[in-house]
Amino acid sequence: MSKSLKRVRAALDAAGLPADIRDVGQARTAQEAADAVGCHLDQIAKSIIFRADSSGEAVLFLTAGGNTVDTAKASACAQEPLGKADATLIRAQTGFAIGGVAPIGHLTPIRAWLDPRLLDFDVVWAAAGTPRHVFPLDPAVLPKISNAQTSDFVTK
Repeated sequence: MSKSLKRVRAALDAAGLPADIRDVGQARTAQEAADAVGCHLDQIAKSIIFRADSSGEAVLFLTAGGNTVDTAKASACAQEPLGKADATLIRAQTGFAIGGVAPIGHLTPIRAWLDPRLLDFDVVWAAAGTPRHVFPLDPAVLPKISNAQTSDFVTK
C-alpha cells in the first residue's frame, strides 16, 4: 500500500469513518471514476488545486464532478489572485500526485472550499491518495474533515 493511500486510511480512521477504499483502475476523469463506482458524475468530489499568488501555497477546491471551477470566483473565495499549481507544488504541500489528491490526509494544512452541489447527495466519492483509489463518504462530513468552507465558486 502506498504512503499516500496509508495517509488517507489513517485520516479516515482518525475521523471515525469507514475506510472503504476501492481500487477503480486508472480513472483519468471524473466520468471514468463515476462509471467505475456506478454513481452520478456529480457524486465525484474532484480536488482542484490552485496556487495562491501572494503566498505561493496550494489552495483546494472540492467540486462536483460535472462542475468547473470559475477562477475569478475561486480567487474571490481565497481573497487573492490564484494561478495554476504545478505538480511539484501539489506533491510538496498535499503529498499526493495529480489525479489522486484526496480531500484529507495532506502533508500540510491547506485552505479549502467545498462546492455546495456535493451536499445534494447521500454519498459522494473522493480520491483516496492515488489515481486508482476512491472512497465513499457522507458529504455532510466533508466540510468538517477537510476544513473546507462551503462556497459558490463554479461556472454556471
